[in-house]
Amino acid sequence: MVNATASAIPDNVSGKAPGSISSKDKIFRADKIDLKSLDIQLERHLSRAWSSKKVDPQKPKEIWEIDLAKLDIKRLVARGTYGTIYRGTYDNQDVAVKVLDWGEDGMATTAETASLRASFRQEVAVWHQLDHPNVTKFIGASMGTSDLKIPNTPSSSSGALADLPARACCVVVEYVPGGTLKSLLFKNRKKKLAFKVVVQLALDLARGLSYLHSKKIVHRDVKAENMLLDYQRNLKIADFGVARVEAQNPKDMTGETGTLGYMAPEVLDGKPYNRKCDVYSFGVCLWEIYCCDLPYVNLSFAEVSSAVVRLNLRPDIPRCCPSSFASIMKKCWDANPQKRPEMEEVVRLLEAIDTSKGGGMIPEDQASGCFCFAPMRGP
Repeated sequence: MVNATASAIPDNVSGKAPGSISSKDKIFRADKIDLKSLDIQLERHLSRAWSSKKVDPQKPKEIWEIDLAKLDIKRLVARGTYGTIYRGTYDNQDVAVKVLDWGEDGMATTAETASLRASFRQEVAVWHQLDHPNVTKFIGASMGTSDLKIPNTPSSSSGALADLPARACCVVVEYVPGGTLKSLLFKNRKKKLAFKVVVQLALDLARGLSYLHSKKIVHRDVKAENMLLDYQRNLKIADFGVARVEAQNPKDMTGETGTLGYMAPEVLDGKPYNRKCDVYSFGVCLWEIYCCDLPYVNLSFAEVSSAVVRLNLRPDIPRCCPSSFASIMKKCWDANPQKRPEMEEVVRLLEAIDTSKGGGMIPEDQASGCFCFAPMRGP
């Protein structure tokens, strides 16, 4: 008798009642092994196991994931530090496509690359929840793909497609054709904007921020460059690259995040902050929209940072600015975050302003700008 792994001897051979033999008492015969049958059974078992783990390639991994077959990238619009903006169509809709470089060009460290990937997921996670006329509409995104087809650009190689990271990712949003708020203000830096236009732009921005704050989202980089305009000059908040859900504990939100000149004192000083940092930045934007100018043009970055925190430096409000509008600016950029109004209140204050009699830097009886605003005036 040979002990081996094979089929068991019938129960009655052992003298025990049928079915009473335990697995450890079973005796196997080597000459009864059917290797071919075992191979077939093993193959079937592994096939079932692998099939249960496979993901349908047609099924989106995330609710925000796009179908790349419907995306047609047409031309380059702008380049940034970590991303490039293209114009194109998605499912026959005009879109803007932000292709993000994850730092996989050998220049970025592993930690930097991981940070960029986390930022991308964060931007998508924030954006896909939003639905408001003053917030750029999110359409979808694709993460870690090599299937993007991008037209040849001047900086790319001579091939048909531009060079891409091995695992490029992109965000697709509605195309807003009117350019940035910053561009509009720059074009009107000499002739300025009518007061009713100033208030309308301010209201659009205030309503968009009020909506974001109602969703517990802090933008953290409110500035004219991140606001887009459509052909009717309706303003839409864009670029959620540094936006995040507001922390329950303000101490969990620290660090210098944003753009110098717009950053609240508590942010510049590395102290805990909350959504009121957006309110401060909004106050600076109000000044920009009214003056069509940049604040602190005669000061260095270091001087601005120090003076805002320690000397309570703020942009100089022109004498011709209506008190109702100037008052909102001052409330929004108060040094004490707790004294700044909620954006919901700011909307009500702006809605109450009477624009029928003018009040902007364009006098009603002449074409030139307000005399109280000299072209070279500093902060």
